[in-house]
Amino acid sequence: MNKLKQLFDNNARWAKNIKEEDSDFFTTLSQQQSPEYLWIGCSDSRVPANQIVDLLPGELFVHRNVANLVVHTDLNCLSVMQYAVDVLKVKHIMVTGHYGCGGVKSAMQNQQFGIVDYWIRNIRDVYFNHQDELDGIDDEVCRIDRLCELNVIQQTCNVAHTNIVQDAWKRGQELTLHGWCYSIKDGILRNLMPAIEDIDDISERYRIV
Repeated sequence: MNKLKQLFDNNARWAKNIKEEDSDFFTTLSQQQSPEYLWIGCSDSRVPANQIVDLLPGELFVHRNVANLVVHTDLNCLSVMQYAVDVLKVKHIMVTGHYGCGGVKSAMQNQQFGIVDYWIRNIRDVYFNHQDELDGIDDEVCRIDRLCELNVIQQTCNVAHTNIVQDAWKRGQELTLHGWCYSIKDGILRNLMPAIEDIDDISERYRIV
């Protein structure tokens, strides 16, 4: 309980400091949110979205799950995406993984971890699709990090394959998709792929007419 009290104390101090810097901050923030960015990231506690890109509350819409997956049956993620695109009119969606991801590492092991096994099965599929490349990497850490990158690229493509994004492009809405990977070791983001800016940037088999 003492630790929980510490969280309330931290909150009170944080709110006080914010109001001292800008007395109207919370009044303005409570009126609306108008972020230009949707961050789809990993649940890992060492990867705080707003802090990494140095944005204030209200400037970044965030969805996080184990290993930053975008699965076509995940109504939670899809609902966040639709609200971000259709209502908030975000201009950028960033799928952001991180090196050394525990979910990715677990997907490379032939072990049972519980219900999360059903979730990380999606990463096993990514491994299967790139098995020759990954099996050719001798160093285990490098192999895991490369799968982290490949997973981000696949999940970014999964975002592009949704009718949420493609409908936005059809109506001329400005929307660009990005695949990034964050290093906990140095705090730096890496851009992994060219931005996906319209339907011409994706395979015809995934285009929804």
